[in-house]
Amino acid sequence: MFERPASGERAILVCVGLGRAPEPDRVEEFGALARSAGAQVLEVLAPTRKSADPRFFIGSGKVEELRARVAALAADLVVIDGALSPSQERNLEKELRCRVLDRSGLILDIFAQRARTFEGKLQVELAQLEHMSTRLVRGWTHLDSQRGGGIGLRGPGETQLETDRRLIGKRIKTLNDRIEKVLQQRETTRQERRRQEVPTIALVGYTNAGKSTLFNRLTRSDAYAADQLFATLDPTVRRLHLAPGLETALADTVGFVRDLPHELVAAFRSTLQEAREADLLLHVIDASDPERNDRIAQVDEVLESIGAQGLPQVAVYNKIDRTGEPPRSGTGEDGLIDRVWLSAHSGEGVDLLLQALHQRLGADLWRGTLRLPPQAGRARARLFAAGAVIAHRTLEDGGVEIEVSLRRQDLERICREDGIELPLAQASCVDAGRFLQSDDSLATRGAA
Repeated sequence: MFERPASGERAILVCVGLGRAPEPDRVEEFGALARSAGAQVLEVLAPTRKSADPRFFIGSGKVEELRARVAALAADLVVIDGALSPSQERNLEKELRCRVLDRSGLILDIFAQRARTFEGKLQVELAQLEHMSTRLVRGWTHLDSQRGGGIGLRGPGETQLETDRRLIGKRIKTLNDRIEKVLQQRETTRQERRRQEVPTIALVGYTNAGKSTLFNRLTRSDAYAADQLFATLDPTVRRLHLAPGLETALADTVGFVRDLPHELVAAFRSTLQEAREADLLLHVIDASDPERNDRIAQVDEVLESIGAQGLPQVAVYNKIDRTGEPPRSGTGEDGLIDRVWLSAHSGEGVDLLLQALHQRLGADLWRGTLRLPPQAGRARARLFAAGAVIAHRTLEDGGVEIEVSLRRQDLERICREDGIELPLAQASCVDAGRFLQSDDSLATRGAA
């Protein structure tokens, strides 16, 4: 038996191809994951097997070769691109005399480093403990020893392994209870948005596709964004002003990746709930990625797993500044824009995305002149608070004439709740494209 090293970042990567040679982009992505976790990649091996070896996953011959490379390079970590069973992980560690990590463990380590908020840390710890609970049988001999010895402590007692499992189970229950409270808080926030009829837009996409950069561009916020995998994990929601009277909530969600550990999908359910409950999904795609079609399929697979596959989507092909393509948009069978090519970094084409959002969420936007009597002060205040007032002037009788732009259902709600009749005869439904062209502040917002 051996004692597992407590630390170590000098890593050898093993990307196994089952049935065929590993795809080059998968090998490259696996290396990027390891470097994102802080590993110093010494060597990358890409063996091919017909099927996974039940004892070592990579086969006894490759284990001998790998043991020699570990010794020659003084590696203290081997990372396998696959899902290792607890026994396979234990057998490999015993033979290689170093720590062994699989793909799920690697991604969990990255998430542990990147979580910043209280909610994110809870979710990561829960995923780590659920992953660890099946891997307590390691190389430590003390896990098999009985507690006991001494007066009053003799007897079968409880093994250290059983104690660890019990403590982990107790901690998992505590974390689930805390995350459930977070879920309730987020649900309360979503209910308030629904009560106010604020449409929600969720950004989804493969990790490092540029979601956070686009989020910052649209909302003029400063959420953390970097050119690395899983740069940000914590959910962020900001208000997005599309037009006078058309306010939406934009949510930035965690990036997806192939073979995302099921522990993470379960633990991050409160984050992914923002995508499932959204009115519209913006599927951000790296247009410069040669494997973008595979990435799209992998994101759609995760969306299906959380029950969000049926939501309306707009495909956002980002990073055209790298491909040299011009900004443009495409329409679907329903005549609505469902594809936009843009650069979140430079702002090119963002106005086309805003037009697509306005077209889909502002189809019932009303714009016209309303005459309010003097006693309708509360309604006037609510119209100002909703950002619906374009221009206004006070009348001789103390009333006010207001030019407004507001979604029809919101205007009707204000009428109903304030118990007044608003003259809608002068109001008309605004064409989204014409409205965008006439609103200079909105058209230039993306390039600001």
